[in-house]
Amino acid sequence: MRGNAAGWTDMITATDTPGARPSPPLWLLAELTYRCPLHCAFCYNPVDFAKHGTELDTGTWCDVITQARRMGAAQIGFSGGEPLVRDDLETLVAHARGLGFYTNLITSGVGLNETRISGLKDAGLDHIQLSFQDSTREVNDFVSSTKTFELKQRVARLIKAHGYPMVLNCVLHRYNLPHVGQIIEMALDMGADYLELANTQYYGWAMLNREQLMPTSEQLQEAEATVNRYRERLGDRCRILFVVPDYFETRPKACMNGWGSVFLGIAPDGTALPCHAARSLPGLELPNVHDASLRDIWYDSHAFNAFRGDGWMREPCRSCDERDTDHGGCRCQAYLLTGDAAAADPVCAKSEHHGQIGQVVTLARRPVRESEAKPLIFRSRDNSLLLG
Repeated sequence: MRGNAAGWTDMITATDTPGARPSPPLWLLAELTYRCPLHCAFCYNPVDFAKHGTELDTGTWCDVITQARRMGAAQIGFSGGEPLVRDDLETLVAHARGLGFYTNLITSGVGLNETRISGLKDAGLDHIQLSFQDSTREVNDFVSSTKTFELKQRVARLIKAHGYPMVLNCVLHRYNLPHVGQIIEMALDMGADYLELANTQYYGWAMLNREQLMPTSEQLQEAEATVNRYRERLGDRCRILFVVPDYFETRPKACMNGWGSVFLGIAPDGTALPCHAARSLPGLELPNVHDASLRDIWYDSHAFNAFRGDGWMREPCRSCDERDTDHGGCRCQAYLLTGDAAAADPVCAKSEHHGQIGQVVTLARRPVRESEAKPLIFRSRDNSLLLG
């Protein structure tokens, strides 16, 4: 099976397991919009985002949130793009909070001022995660192709002043990995309670820019050693999470804790997603909230059942004693690297395609002449229309 519609249908029919009803979703990601003032070269949004349909209106989003809560979802993330470009964000937060959701805003900080944060506080927003691109103005503004460094610093102070836990996120790559120590110091100066140092995972725009963003193994090792030194020194003062990029592992991550297991994403146009990057899988007919209830989507749609459990697995996954731990790895990564979404994730050393991973990592160590250097492709509407 290589992404053709017949292949998906045959595979899904063969892997349905009578009586094995999945648990309800626990985590709802509401991707309110693909609009964003930043142009990050590592954005996980689909490269063709500009060609997707009209955003859901307020009423439809409220209905989706209500359905998810009735099914048992407990936590909701408001994301994008940049969710603050939506004027109804406070309304959606209040609706979710009133239903009992734990509410989380995932933001670049652009658009978060005193008026908006006060309104979100009144609406019951529980948590804000603020992204930075680096500890320096130069790299922060370069990789996002915007001038936002000072703005993000002001927003960080605003978040702290309103009593929220200070939660910072910084995506790591070859441009900023050498600055990990300075990034941690910046977070400490801001009074961060949590710092997520998430190495780039190569989907969406990051896949387009993989050659330019991929670090060397030496950079990664040095950065991880720096993180460990700070962890020992800081204790509970600031919790530092360091997410190692898949390409430097020999076993895959348990992507989304298993397909259709915990995570339910809704894209701006109402498309339901079993994972952030599911749109990258050709031939997988993703359901839409305009056409079916969330309950039917979660339990009965072919897309959400495609890779549930282990019935879909082939060797080496099928007989692997780790299949219940890693669930075969990431389906989108398997497709992007092998052309086959049902293949073992090539990150796994047991995969026949694992050598591809080693080649990419080795290539990152090769000195590149200035004349050979490729420019970053920044996330923008114009680039999306051109590439999509």
